[in-house]
Amino acid sequence: MTDASIQGLSLLEGWLDDPSCRALVAAIDAMPWRDDLARRVQHYGWRYDYRARSIDPSMKLGPLPSWAKSLAERIHREGLSAEPEQVIVNEYLPGQGISAHIDCVPCFGPVVLSLSLGSACTMDLRDTDALSAPVRSVRLEPGSMLVLAGAARTRFSHAIAGRKSDVVEGKRIARQRRVSVTFRTIRR
Repeated sequence: MTDASIQGLSLLEGWLDDPSCRALVAAIDAMPWRDDLARRVQHYGWRYDYRARSIDPSMKLGPLPSWAKSLAERIHREGLSAEPEQVIVNEYLPGQGISAHIDCVPCFGPVVLSLSLGSACTMDLRDTDALSAPVRSVRLEPGSMLVLAGAARTRFSHAIAGRKSDVVEGKRIARQRRVSVTFRTIRR
C-alpha cells in the first residue's frame, strides 16, 4: 500500500511471513532488554540518546546481531534503503504507545523502516506543516514493513496512541503484545 496523500509513505504488507515473524520474535526475546524507558527496548549498531536526541561516535555498540544483519541486507537488496546500520526494537504491551515524533533528522538517514511483529495496531500521522490537516491512520499488521521517506520521513510526525484496543471498520480489536523493529542509517 502507498498513500498518495503522504509523499514517501509506503506499507509493505506481508513483508515477513508468519513463521518468520514468530522465529524473529523468539530471536529478539533471547536478547537482553533495557527497561529504562516506559517500554522495553533493545539497541543495536548504535545507541540513540533519547534525551539529547543525538548519536555520537562513542555510542557505537558494534555489529548488528545476525538476525538484524540479514534483514538489513534484505532491505538493501530490495532497494528500500541503503543498508541500515542502526536497529531499535521496541516492545509495546496493551495500553502502551509512543508519542508523536519525527525520527531525528540530523541523526538518521533519509529512510526509516519499521517492521511490525505480534499484535497489529494503528499508527497516526500528522503533517507538522499543516496542523489543521486531518490525522491519517495506517493499520500496521504483523509482518508489515512501514517505509518512511521524503515528506513522510521529515514532515509528518507519527504516533501510536497508548490504548488497549483499536477501532477498525467499526469493530473494537484488542491489542496484544507488539514488537517493532526500526531500521535506520546514521548520518555522520
